[in-house]
Amino acid sequence: MNMLLLYYGMLEVLTPLSILLIFGGVAVGIVFGSIPGLTATMAIALFLPVSFILKPLEGMTLLISLYLGGVSGGLISAILLNIPGTPSSIATCFDGYPMTRKGEAMKALGAGIFFSFLGTLIGIMVMVGMSPLLARAALSFGHFEYFSIAVFSLTLIATMSSGSMVKGILSGLFGMACASAGMAPIDAARRFDFGSVQLSAGLDILPVLIGMFALSEIMASAETSRTEGKTTPLNVSTKGVKGFGFSLAEFKGQILNMFRSAAIGIGIGILPGIGGTTSNLIAYSVAKNQSRYPEKFGTGIMDGVVATEAANNATIGGAMIPLLTLGIPGDMPTAMLLGGLIIHGLTPGPLLFNEQPVFVYGIFAAMILANCVMLIQEFYFMRLFIIVLKTPKYIFMPIIFVLCVVGAFGLNSRLFDTYIVIAFGIVGYLFSAFKLPVAPFIMGFILGPMAETYFRRALMHSSGNWWPFVTRPISGAFLLVAFASIVLIGYKNHKARRKGAPAG
Repeated sequence: MNMLLLYYGMLEVLTPLSILLIFGGVAVGIVFGSIPGLTATMAIALFLPVSFILKPLEGMTLLISLYLGGVSGGLISAILLNIPGTPSSIATCFDGYPMTRKGEAMKALGAGIFFSFLGTLIGIMVMVGMSPLLARAALSFGHFEYFSIAVFSLTLIATMSSGSMVKGILSGLFGMACASAGMAPIDAARRFDFGSVQLSAGLDILPVLIGMFALSEIMASAETSRTEGKTTPLNVSTKGVKGFGFSLAEFKGQILNMFRSAAIGIGIGILPGIGGTTSNLIAYSVAKNQSRYPEKFGTGIMDGVVATEAANNATIGGAMIPLLTLGIPGDMPTAMLLGGLIIHGLTPGPLLFNEQPVFVYGIFAAMILANCVMLIQEFYFMRLFIIVLKTPKYIFMPIIFVLCVVGAFGLNSRLFDTYIVIAFGIVGYLFSAFKLPVAPFIMGFILGPMAETYFRRALMHSSGNWWPFVTRPISGAFLLVAFASIVLIGYKNHKARRKGAPAG
């Protein structure tokens, strides 16, 4: 890390206009992240033309502030409403909302906000100090390695299947089946579209997520209101809550979880095209697998919130590494940031570090400042977020429904996506009724296409030869770890059955 360049970069960012852009960008990003359907990607896309009228560093400061605020803002609706504001906050629902139902909304929000800040900070420090080295390491990953990573990630479905492994596997397979609708990768053959032109394009992840989480929750609330009469909001007290709502002892107990999850987020972020959607699910399942009390995950514990929020925010720093050093975006938001750089006539890559080092370190400084502003804004608005819970559901849920539909439509401007939201809302409601876990479905839906795409590309690259999957060191190592994971999970379930406990 060149501290002198970072100092000069900080001086470039510490101007009245840049500071105003950071405060405004983070605030708008948090709003976009907290409303289902309005993601960080959409926020950057909407403000991309605005950045054109600014100087290059000022424009990138605005876009980066939107990025950080948008990723972190997704935890608000995930914790308070069981609706992930962004795809990278899926796993935050698993323990965040149960904590809210137990009256620990302030603690869940505080943990999510604080560990989001720390996860982002760790990711930025790694990005500043190790960008060139980690970018070269990412170049060694080919089609075989990406397939092996997907296989390893899919083995974690068993870890996320609390109660019944069979139900978890069925849920994961159903997710993979839904993801296979539309045109096949590589050869674009149409499959499972039932003659529908709209379905031939496949199912977009965002309408599916909105339906599975948001609409199913609205249906469940409607059912409760019918049986109980007048609905009452969750009773959440803010009295006596100090700081972020958790103690120093609880913070110390989460340090290992935080660093492990942040490392997962950075590693996933470096690999192009994967992003925070995958990293938060993997971090959650790893945290559960490594925990001394895995049976508590999903019931509302701080560990699950810490793992997911540290991971998805650390992914930001990881995703910026290939963008700045190689010109390869790590996820959708960084793809939009690449567009912002190109608009200003800048070409990311090794030459950018040599020709405009102050600009590059100015981006680093802007990320550090935006992360601090994010912490301040979310901390002081925590109690304002709780007001959402005090709104009667019969008033609030119709508003959420409208926002979900508008968000789904705004993604691709297709009415078809609103139908997908309704369809998967029904699916999510049935999952809840039959006690099927949602997490394996989401993991199968996200990772299934990735595994298929890289599997077919790898076979084309090797002319149908299967041996490189196991003979290439990195690919073989991931497959070996996947096999070991299956054996370990099977042993744990066998041991649990022998003790008479439910298999986790």
